Amino acid sequence: MTTPDPATDARGFLEHLLRVAVRRAMPLHSMGSFLPAPPKGRTIVLGAGKAGGSMAQALETLWPADAPLEGLVVTRYHHVPPRPEGLRQRIEVVEAAHPVPDAAGLAAAQRILQLAEGLTPDDLVLCLISGGGSALLTLPAEGLALQEKQRISRDLLNSGANIGEMNCVRKHLSRIKGGRLAAACAPARVVTLAISDVPGDDPSVIASGPTVPDATTCADAIAILQRYGITVPGAIMGLLERGALETPKPGDPLFNGHEVHLIATPQQSLEAAAQAAIDAGIAAYVLSDEMEGESREVGKVQAALARAVTRRGHPFVRPCVILSGGETTVTVKPQPAGAGRGKGGRAGEFCMGLAQALQGQPGVFALAADTDGIDGMEENAGAFVAPDTLERARAQGMKVDAFLERNDAYGFFSALGDLVITGPTHTNVNDFRAILVA
Repeated sequence: MTTPDPATDARGFLEHLLRVAVRRAMPLHSMGSFLPAPPKGRTIVLGAGKAGGSMAQALETLWPADAPLEGLVVTRYHHVPPRPEGLRQRIEVVEAAHPVPDAAGLAAAQRILQLAEGLTPDDLVLCLISGGGSALLTLPAEGLALQEKQRISRDLLNSGANIGEMNCVRKHLSRIKGGRLAAACAPARVVTLAISDVPGDDPSVIASGPTVPDATTCADAIAILQRYGITVPGAIMGLLERGALETPKPGDPLFNGHEVHLIATPQQSLEAAAQAAIDAGIAAYVLSDEMEGESREVGKVQAALARAVTRRGHPFVRPCVILSGGETTVTVKPQPAGAGRGKGGRAGEFCMGLAQALQGQPGVFALAADTDGIDGMEENAGAFVAPDTLERARAQGMKVDAFLERNDAYGFFSALGDLVITGPTHTNVNDFRAILVA
């Protein structure tokens, strides 16, 4: 992989770092070292997430050709990678909607629970879990209609709640998440192979932890719903208040003998990008893989850091790349009646906040992207910022403040030709942000 010269091709260089980060998170890179030996009985593969298709293919590649292997994995629409020539398909992969669940995801979750029935202690369940699994593995609690679950999902996505808060609610409104899939697999042994997309790499938060214990409670879910003003049907609230929708907890013997392995994490991808920058002669600093908060505000904070490096050479030497990951949030602002809603996601909103705060600072370039290749619900992974971003926007009669007001990062960067488009990457270690201070 040829590395573009950061001095003459800042955008190409930052896109190269993104590619390196994504490549490090591909499941074939590290899955093999975590696979158990085939069992005496059956091996059933169950899974959900944006990396589901590539994880299934990696497992088919690595699992002994003469050992039985069967199962079902659900991934996002258009996120199944091309099948390598000669690779025999042994795991069925289906597609469903993300981030708002649909009937296809419901049907997949029902089938996955059915596959978990009737297993024995001699059987092995390999669970392939990655980010996005919460929406893709949707099986609402008894009495909660899919339409209501969809509405609650939209409200959570627009509220500004962080991923831990959203998944706490999702777990308590589900018949399959929050450890319930593991319970359905009993008495079989369960080995979970996960790609982390959450700050802190907590397996109980990744895809709402369908195969691991859940320390959160119904009371926690109620508090989150109230905090963000999200309503649920009265009957469901009654079940939450009575603790009737509680999840299996740490210490429950149903998890005895189970294993959980993180085969790819955000930190690993950031470190790979940092090494690529160092190899190109550029100092690299990883701030954190756990950054949270409003995307635009995180952008402003990192702009201040980049200005300090540019103007004073502190706290980092220049030239350098400043890297960070995590999962920021976007609180969607209500718009006047009849006004069009903006388009975009966390990465684009970060870039708008960064550009607004940099005010054309010379020598500072940035790229932010979602490592799954989709920022929000559009076709772009993220966006690119240059010293002339605001100047070019003004030349087209655009003010970044107005686009921020309506959460329209896609419209802003599309007009500038600065969307970063990768297509689905078939993995997901969440936010990737890189700032080049030349």
